[in-house]
Amino acid sequence: MNASELNVPSAVALLIRGGVLAYPTEAVWGLGCIPFDGEAVHRLLAIKRRPVEKGLILVAAEVAQLAAVVDWDALPDARREAVLASWPGPNTWVVPASAAVPAWVTGGRDSIAVRVSAHPVVAALCRALGGPIVSTSANLTGEPPAFRREGLSPALLALVDGVCEGETGGLAAPTAIRDARTGEVLRE
Repeated sequence: MNASELNVPSAVALLIRGGVLAYPTEAVWGLGCIPFDGEAVHRLLAIKRRPVEKGLILVAAEVAQLAAVVDWDALPDARREAVLASWPGPNTWVVPASAAVPAWVTGGRDSIAVRVSAHPVVAALCRALGGPIVSTSANLTGEPPAFRREGLSPALLALVDGVCEGETGGLAAPTAIRDARTGEVLRE
């Protein structure tokens, strides 16, 4: 393994330097970087072999960290309240994106997938960073996600810059993704 094991402060320093990090989430291991760092995001996409058009999920420690990326006013009050009532927790929502969100995050859409996580490592990373991070499963596209640290592909680990210590939250499947405008489930 080329990627070093990191504690949260070291992992945040790596992210600030433009690194790509593997880290535990609610169900599976994730890959992350700073969403506004285009070079880091494109490198993450290349590592994962994921097309930019698919878009990416952003995770945060609190709703306020999503203020720059979400256009809350574009959602009816009842829909916004449903989203906010589900957090923090393992609930990912596709919401209207603000104009500030780069296309490499949205996949060129007018929406963005976001989650406010209660997972201790995710929350600690976002709090220490002061904002959201990218969260996509730590696997090559088409391969199964890693539910345990031991399940991370050696080929993937050779390409990332670090692995944040910790354990997943134990969920049996990646978080559900729902459309905030309609409530429709997009991924179980």
